[in-house]
Amino acid sequence: MLRLEARPEPSRRMMFASPLIAALAMLITGSILFSLLGQEPLHAFYVYFIKPASTAYGVGELLLKATPLTLCGVGLALGFRASVWNIGADGQLTMGAIAAACVALYFHDSEAGWILPLMLVAGALGGMAWAAIPALLRTRFNTSEILVSLMLVYVAHLYLSYLVHGPLRDPAGFNFPQSKVFQDAAMLPLLVEGLRTNVAFLLSLITVAAAWFFCTRTFAGYRMQVSGMAPAAAAYAGFSEKRNVWLAFMISGALAGLAGVGEVAGPIGQLQPSVSPGYGFAAIIVAYVGRLHPLGVLLAALLMSLLYIGGEAAQMEMQLPSAITGLFQGLLLFYLLAADLFIHYRFKRSMRTASGAVAA
Repeated sequence: MLRLEARPEPSRRMMFASPLIAALAMLITGSILFSLLGQEPLHAFYVYFIKPASTAYGVGELLLKATPLTLCGVGLALGFRASVWNIGADGQLTMGAIAAACVALYFHDSEAGWILPLMLVAGALGGMAWAAIPALLRTRFNTSEILVSLMLVYVAHLYLSYLVHGPLRDPAGFNFPQSKVFQDAAMLPLLVEGLRTNVAFLLSLITVAAAWFFCTRTFAGYRMQVSGMAPAAAAYAGFSEKRNVWLAFMISGALAGLAGVGEVAGPIGQLQPSVSPGYGFAAIIVAYVGRLHPLGVLLAALLMSLLYIGGEAAQMEMQLPSAITGLFQGLLLFYLLAADLFIHYRFKRSMRTASGAVAA
């Protein structure tokens, strides 16, 4: 019979192989699912995973959706490495978008070049301010940052809905719940004419490089990693847990806020009742699929972006339900967590003796 046995040390091979195993298992389950839905699996996979990225416009959309996933994913990964569980990146993204939109709308009649930089600063500060709430409650009252950051997501969404239905609603917008369209000075420049990918993608690449440098070349990054891997050793060394909590939340909040700026100053161009289809929650999967490594997060963000645009293509061409995107995201996380079991454990054959005892 087979039994699970703890490994003497974590398997580095399985650490890198588990995302590939999870992706393969997701594809196998997807083929079964497509068959049950009456779709030919090979054609469905072509529509879902290949066709969306087969044109220049499709590649542009892939990079566009990967941008907020990368920004949020990198920030969450840095916190997760220190065992700081920020689940509220979607709310921080929303508050960053609101802060940036307030700047754009306040200076709506101006075409000054400093408006866009000011929006970026305001967005980062808005995300940080929202992230400061669970950080304060965790460090001052020892509350669960998971629950607090998660509940604040819905508060942020309701606040956005209040603004676009009331104070920030466009008076000339035929009563639709949306703000005025931003002026050109408040819009992010496009990278390629004819595509919607903007300079926020370059910002996400810079963020990945900066996060790698932070994790591997700075004492603060080392301190956060030690705190996550060996809390007792970190406490013995005098590393402040409160400092790690604040640093993790401020970084992730700022990056999520910048992701919000990228949305309202990019493809949306105004405030609407929703500025995110769940990027902050999907970024949790991105962080884990990327093994909490900045470069891995970038690659995982591209995969998750493909799931988004593939789901949209499947809805239009094969009339599949919109829930198919969330289903694939959930399958990917489920199989990743299952495959991660073998990082610390392995199967070992054993046999029962005549007395009924199990012998290795």
